[in-house]
Amino acid sequence: MSRLPVIVGFGGFNAAGRSSSHHAYRRTVIDSLPAADRQETLVGLAAMMKLVTFEDGQYVDAEGKTYSAAEVATRFERQVLESTLIRKIERQHFDVDKVYGQKGTSVTAPEGQRLSFVTRARQLPEPIPESWTVTELEGGQVRVDIADNLQVSFDTYRELAVKAAGQLPTGFEPGDLYSSRFHPRGLQMAVVAASDAVRSMGIDWQTVLNAVKPNEISVYASSIMAQCDEYSYGGFMKARLTGSRPTAKQLPLGLNSMPADFVNAYVLGNVGQTGAIAGACASFLYNLRAGVEDITSGRSRVAVVGNAEAPLVPEIIEGYAAMSALANDDNLRKLDGVEEPDYRRASRPFGENCGFTIAESAQFFVLMDEELALALGADIHGAVTDVFINADGYKKSISAPGPGNYITMAKAVAAARAILGEEAVREHSFIQAHGSSTPANRVTESQIFDKVAEAFDIKEWPVAAIKSYVGHSLAPASADQLASTLGVFKYGIVPGIKTIDRVADDVYDDHLAISSTDQALGQDRLQVAFLNSKGFGGNNATATIFSPAVAERMMTKRYGEEAMAAYRERRETVRQQAEAYNQAALKGQFDTIYNFGQDMIDEQHIDVTDKAITIPGFDQAVDLDLPNNYEDMV
Repeated sequence: MSRLPVIVGFGGFNAAGRSSSHHAYRRTVIDSLPAADRQETLVGLAAMMKLVTFEDGQYVDAEGKTYSAAEVATRFERQVLESTLIRKIERQHFDVDKVYGQKGTSVTAPEGQRLSFVTRARQLPEPIPESWTVTELEGGQVRVDIADNLQVSFDTYRELAVKAAGQLPTGFEPGDLYSSRFHPRGLQMAVVAASDAVRSMGIDWQTVLNAVKPNEISVYASSIMAQCDEYSYGGFMKARLTGSRPTAKQLPLGLNSMPADFVNAYVLGNVGQTGAIAGACASFLYNLRAGVEDITSGRSRVAVVGNAEAPLVPEIIEGYAAMSALANDDNLRKLDGVEEPDYRRASRPFGENCGFTIAESAQFFVLMDEELALALGADIHGAVTDVFINADGYKKSISAPGPGNYITMAKAVAAARAILGEEAVREHSFIQAHGSSTPANRVTESQIFDKVAEAFDIKEWPVAAIKSYVGHSLAPASADQLASTLGVFKYGIVPGIKTIDRVADDVYDDHLAISSTDQALGQDRLQVAFLNSKGFGGNNATATIFSPAVAERMMTKRYGEEAMAAYRERRETVRQQAEAYNQAALKGQFDTIYNFGQDMIDEQHIDVTDKAITIPGFDQAVDLDLPNNYEDMV
């Protein structure tokens, strides 16, 4: 009997805002929301973006003017909407119209003369070139005469061909929420996202720790580009070339495993299983599968899974642009026949498009087995039953699509059918597409969906593509999909692909429902989701996600109505505590968990016997009375 992995907390930040309590999802369907939910999300974004602060029971702007919540929503609505989702890269990252660089050239003296310059002796290169003659001058200076050419580099500035990205809301800086100590932006985002997910549970983390053994918690998180800003690999790799030295932090903090390491060490205090799995753009689903397998097998009772990516640096953008992978300004102009590119519509999945739009994001999810969730009264937002991963086999181009995604998608649908039956798949499911916004993807991915739909007799299969709103965040891309999916389960609205005017002619959509407007289908209609990811290099993954209603129905069958009634009573307190965090966050008060050097374990007080290990700070011991899983072989 497998344990059911249920999602009991989720949080993070992307171009749509804060994920917990469904606020990032709400931003994508904001025109389809009830008035109260719309207002709340606008106010929360305004506070995140520091347009207002909350003081003495009211909101206050930079000029000291006070507002009610309704007035904040009205006054700052346009600014909030324009400063979220995909847009032109802002100067908080760098100036896309004036990117610094250096240009090398060879300098020669006029005919009959020699090159000569004066500098400080300590600034001479080592060793001194053979063609140089150095003469000492006063004050520690020297004169250099050169018999040959001189290779020099000049400061230069260039305009990027790609200027659109999915960025965190303008004014929101993750490092401001805790003592970030020169952390790379990607790790700042990992800390605040994991904290948001934990706070969103409405259950104190220590309560969770006390309920399980220390080794029954798993953490899986990574970034595929690693950390590449000046505080990590970006600064480390070019330090000597720019006349500086690498720091002690740049190399270790650049590792792509650091998101998991930071969450373990500074947010959760975890001593259980951990890992940082990378599978290109499918990385989140790779990590999710590890967490799900830990729970279904009983190795863990809790799994915290996520990714963080901060790729908005010139070098990464230019690298993807060199692959012709990104939507650049010239191609956006040609698509629309305009002088000025429409950055808001840079990502156009399944429409006439020209490349993907890079983005930053960090998303984390807390999963438990259903028995623990029942005992703690945890609020259940969904369940993850399966994640399938397949490669593409032999291929000519490492970036080209292949057969692996046919396997993952068909198996995910078949797995849902095996559990819930054919009607659930045919009538109550929808797709969260990879939807990268490249011409190749719109054809190949839609063909997969259409063939699978035909095979399983699915008609008018709803398709969502979250990248049209928040861009392609690489490792967390499917985490963005999952956060949006939980919102779909809550509100019954599939976000439309609003950046397209119509579906492209070469898209296979005989059995699909791809809409440019929100599809309000209702909670009863939307009970199963398939998250699809097509990663660079042949990293294909598809996850099967069940709605909270389905998860509770399954739990009722296992535990009975009486146990579920008692669970719902416990859940009320949890929901109240989760809402208290939500209300504080709406005021910009995130209370980020960051325990640097706190509650450290004194290894001298770890007690080890042949039956168990007892660790200070943990109520339960690590069991060493392990079963023989190979009894039939020995």
